[in-house]
Amino acid sequence: MSQDIFVITEHLQGHVSDISYVMLAAARVLSKGSGGKVIAILLGNEAKSLSDNFAADEVFYLDHPKLAEFTPDAYNAVLGGLIGNHSPRAVLFGDTSIGGDLAGKLSARLNLPLISHCLKVYAEGSVLKFTSQICGGKIMAEGDLPEPTVLVMMVPGGYKPEEGQSEQPPKVTAIPVPGLEDLRITLTQYIEPETGDVDISKEPLLIAIGRGIQTEDNIELAQELADAIGGVVCGSRPVVDQGWLQASRLVGKSGKAVKPKIYLAMGISGAPEHAEAITGSNMIIAINMDSTAPIFNIAKYGTTADLFDLVPVLTEQVKAAKNG
Repeated sequence: MSQDIFVITEHLQGHVSDISYVMLAAARVLSKGSGGKVIAILLGNEAKSLSDNFAADEVFYLDHPKLAEFTPDAYNAVLGGLIGNHSPRAVLFGDTSIGGDLAGKLSARLNLPLISHCLKVYAEGSVLKFTSQICGGKIMAEGDLPEPTVLVMMVPGGYKPEEGQSEQPPKVTAIPVPGLEDLRITLTQYIEPETGDVDISKEPLLIAIGRGIQTEDNIELAQELADAIGGVVCGSRPVVDQGWLQASRLVGKSGKAVKPKIYLAMGISGAPEHAEAITGSNMIIAINMDSTAPIFNIAKYGTTADLFDLVPVLTEQVKAAKNG
């Protein structure tokens, strides 16, 4: 068993996901306690350059045409052998659709413990510990990371992506790829969803509404504020499921990841599926009457004021400021 921390990085269409950098930041914390190295695992095809800004001591790079894009059979086959042969102290996965597909199967296959919804990790001496947010982020569970090897699924919010980046390219070690014949699932085509009337992933200012908006008619409050400050209205899953906003306006794991300069969340609890998609925002501002809502864990500014009292006043103040 080694004391190294493995990070299973994710990328799509030539872009590294923010959760990969979040995991690298967490791995740096763990490595200080374990005394091992941070080793980023990069699977791909002619994708070595994606690791240039990884804040890792070393990158294990596995290159193969069938690893160009994620497919569960190929990734599981490669990672199962890699983890089994090296026995690292911990293996970090994103608490994402990709990470969930991999971690559960590898946990069962390798008979390793699995911790999900992990927000933060830390060390008390040589003892490695974790904090996971469960029940939509309302309950924090703490404990020791089981030994000798543990799989951990990380959610966003505990670390900023830039904390997992470095200006100095890490050492890259090419790892032989085992045979990948007879795969049950292969990727034949990547289809980009339609952006709809607006591409919220490119907007600098977003007014996001959640379950707390209560009715479709109340969306007008958000739209008036958005019009006043030059922003765009978007929403969380409950709002889109009700048909109050188009699917192209959905922010979250099953919608769009956004990186605006300002993300104003109104009546949004901040469950992990939503938080995952907004941690790239320069500034998150939350309005939620529930003081325990997990959105406050990642917001720079927040208030428990009633949005129906606050937003009309805020809109008027913005209009007044613009009119001099």
